[in-house]
Order: sequence, then C-alpha cells, then structure tokens
Amino acid sequence: MINTTKNFVKLKTFKVFNFRNVYRSCSTEASLNNTNEEENATQEGFKKSFAEYRHIYPEFLPDPEVKLRNVIREKLERKDMIARRSQIAIPEFYVGSILSVTTSDPHSPGKSETFVGICIKREGCGLRAKFILRNVIDHEGIEVLYEMYDPTIQKIKVLRLEKRLDDELLYLRDALPEYSTFDPNMEPELLVEGAPVPVNSLKVKLKPRPWVDRWERKNLQGVQDIDLPERFWVKAAKVATPWEKYDLMKIYKKTIPAEEQRKYTMKSNHNCKS
Repeated sequence: MINTTKNFVKLKTFKVFNFRNVYRSCSTEASLNNTNEEENATQEGFKKSFAEYRHIYPEFLPDPEVKLRNVIREKLERKDMIARRSQIAIPEFYVGSILSVTTSDPHSPGKSETFVGICIKREGCGLRAKFILRNVIDHEGIEVLYEMYDPTIQKIKVLRLEKRLDDELLYLRDALPEYSTFDPNMEPELLVEGAPVPVNSLKVKLKPRPWVDRWERKNLQGVQDIDLPERFWVKAAKVATPWEKYDLMKIYKKTIPAEEQRKYTMKSNHNCKS
C-alpha cells in the first residue's frame, strides 16, 4: 500500500542526486565503471517500479478507447488526481480485496458513515475511476458504488489485500451469502513487506437459477462447476467466440502498449514534481 505520487518523486530524485554525487567523486576508470553499473541498476529498478505502478494505479493510464482520448483533458485530470491524493491516501487494492470506506454523510453535516465490503468491480480511468463494494448485512445483499476521487470520501482502508481468479466478481450476486458476508468490525490483515499480493483461488457456489446474468457463458474461473440442463450449454456454445483471443487488432484496441503506459507514467511523475 504505497503512494504512487510520492514514490515517483522519491525514485526520480534519488536517481538524479545519486548520479550527481557519484560523478563528482569519480577520479579513476574503475570508479567510472562502478558508476555505470550503479546507473544501470538504478534505471532497471526505476523501470520495474513503473511496471508495478501500471497495475496498481490503472486509472492514471490513458483510456483504452482511442476515440475517447483527449490530451488536454487527461493532463488536467491527472493534476486533479494528484492533488486529491495529497489530501487522502488511496491505497493499493484489487478486485477481491476487502475494503473499509468512510464517507461524509450528506444528510447529517459533521457525521460520517463507514461501509465494509469486498471489491467486486473496478473500472474507469482518470477522474471516472470507480469501484463497487459488496456485503451481506441482515441477510440482505448491499452494494455501494464509489467514485475513487469523490471528495466526500474521507478514508479508504484495505482490510485484506488479495486478488481473485476473475477480473470481476459480479457473480457474487448469485452466489451463496457466506461468500459475500464480512464483519463490519473486521481488523486489517497485515502482509509481509515486499511479499507479492496473494491470489485467492476460492471457487464459489452459485444459487439455483434465475440469475442476474447468464454466467455459464462467461468462462468464469472462480465458480464451481455449474449444473444446468444440456440446452443451456448448447446455447452457450452457439454464442461463444473462442476465436477472439487470436484477433490481434481487437486485443490491440483494448490494451495500451507498454511504451505508451511508461510515457503517461512519466508525465504523471513530472506533474507531481512540478
């Protein structure tokens, strides 16, 4: 759970000043060789940190839809996002992580309310980034949609940092309640510093139909084997599109090249420093 803007500045500042001090002390060819090795190692570490930030803070990346991109708007949005992060710590989390979000109550000035739940969806880029939390309270499924940079959010706390097998957990709406039930007074679970984010391989059991969606057509990894009549699987096979994973142009349009991601990350770093 790191602050992307502060780390960007620290990394870049360390690299610049470390190089200056090293070059000033260089007097022999051996020391120059050592300096080059340190420079290469620092640059490699800097590149690795960018690779991590691309996954931890995807809202800083440009919109995957090229038609929706606007350089001026995105630049202004990134400045607002960095300014917002200077006021509130927005931690690292993923779909499947359990969060506690405290917001100000618009109907009771001076008061706040806290909701604890599992993140079942995270989407959007820039100031449009949002996520959904779900919890079952008094045998009733409750979901709250949060705008990540909403000024009414006072605190975001990660109680359990983990990932799931699927990019979305909307099927928890049709799963047994115990998979979406969490204690509102749950204590944070700490991870070893530097350890990778754990992946929860839990497979949930769905309730009998009807469902809110046709989950048998989604190729879900985090769901137990679905027992349905043969006609449902025949229809699912008819609408399946297994060839899309070989459509390189469609994949290209839905993704952002690594070079472009690094460019936008560098822009965010520059804006943060200025």
